[in-house]
Amino acid sequence: MKNLITDIDGILVGNATDEALKSGTTTLICEEPMVASYAVMGGAPGTRDTDLLAPDQTVERIDALTLSGGSAFGLDAAGGVQGFLKEQGRGYAVGPVCVPIVPAAILFDLTNGGNKDWGHKSPYWDLGWQAAEQASDTFALGSHGAGTGALIAGLKGGLGSASMRTSSGITIGALVAVNALGQATMGDSPNFWAAPFEQNREFGGLGLPASMPANVALPRTKMDAMKETCGQNTNTTIGIIATDAKLTKAAARRLAIMAHDGFAHALWPSHTPMDGDLIFTLSTGRKDMQDQDDAFIELGALAATTMARAIARGIYEAQPRANDIFPTWQEKYHK
Repeated sequence: MKNLITDIDGILVGNATDEALKSGTTTLICEEPMVASYAVMGGAPGTRDTDLLAPDQTVERIDALTLSGGSAFGLDAAGGVQGFLKEQGRGYAVGPVCVPIVPAAILFDLTNGGNKDWGHKSPYWDLGWQAAEQASDTFALGSHGAGTGALIAGLKGGLGSASMRTSSGITIGALVAVNALGQATMGDSPNFWAAPFEQNREFGGLGLPASMPANVALPRTKMDAMKETCGQNTNTTIGIIATDAKLTKAAARRLAIMAHDGFAHALWPSHTPMDGDLIFTLSTGRKDMQDQDDAFIELGALAATTMARAIARGIYEAQPRANDIFPTWQEKYHK
């Protein structure tokens, strides 16, 4: 296990990063079409083709998912992924035509210090194509792909991933681009809210603080620090939970809802009116779940903790770049 979402057989992930732009795209490619659904719990989402993922909609399986910076401009990235897959002959068959199904979600990174003067056409279609070309079973975390220009309250955000197995051998993995309004750490301390779920020192091994910070209950956000330069609606955490368990679209929808607990475990506050918090769910369907009810409850609980770990890893792995507005976790706490 690489502690990545690609520990699930049949899933590949690629990043495309533009350092001058301070933005990028991450795409997950399904080697075979997979059952998918989603759940939005933030107040400001930016999405493409998510209605298709509702359990009552016709198309059962998808070909890829795209997470991107760029706000609404970043939705073009899914077109690039779609173009790449079309050349591979992939897609939902409609008579003689195949249409690749590539739902997408975006985060806001337009005012993070990068050069967004791209002229006639946004760069995100090309970034989507590049991310699809780069898709493999290993990929970089932190300030790469959709996490390139991400920010949270007082720190750089980033791209995170994590994985684990249930007691019955089901694999679950998370992929997330963290650009939240709130904090991933407790008050003024370096300790992560996700500390109770950490495995193998994957985000520093600090655990919980010896005593809770006096101001830990006061929510801190990046709103005040950035209000004059970029306003309030500059946030969103977007993620994917994948599993090799066989799920219906309705079960995948429920798993996405349960996985949102991972946002609440790792970010304070989360699901605000100014975050577009969204989770996609994917099922490869390669393993049947025994003892269906108990197994699904465990799967949902571990989806939440795996997502929380991925969020903390995204912050922990962020790297410094020119013109950064906020420091990385490493710069602030490991000088």
